Amino acid sequence: MTAKEKLRQAVEDLSEAEAADVLHLLSGRRPAGDDLEALLDRAPLDDEPSTPEEDAAADIARQEFERGDTVSLEQARRDLG
Repeated sequence: MTAKEKLRQAVEDLSEAEAADVLHLLSGRRPAGDDLEALLDRAPLDDEPSTPEEDAAADIARQEFERGDTVSLEQARRDLG
């Protein structure tokens, strides 16, 4: 299989969003909306299951946040030295 044939096959396997990004890359431009939000929108979903311990820790953290039990970034930096 030639390089062009391999490239054609790779292009066929791309999603529309991936194809748009590659097209922009090949034309020397950055993808439209190339910011963190757009990057996260294009990221694959995390399909790895969480453990019960991780779920419990996330619930505790969410409750603490909702109660306002937070510290500023500056305070965290001071605390962590």
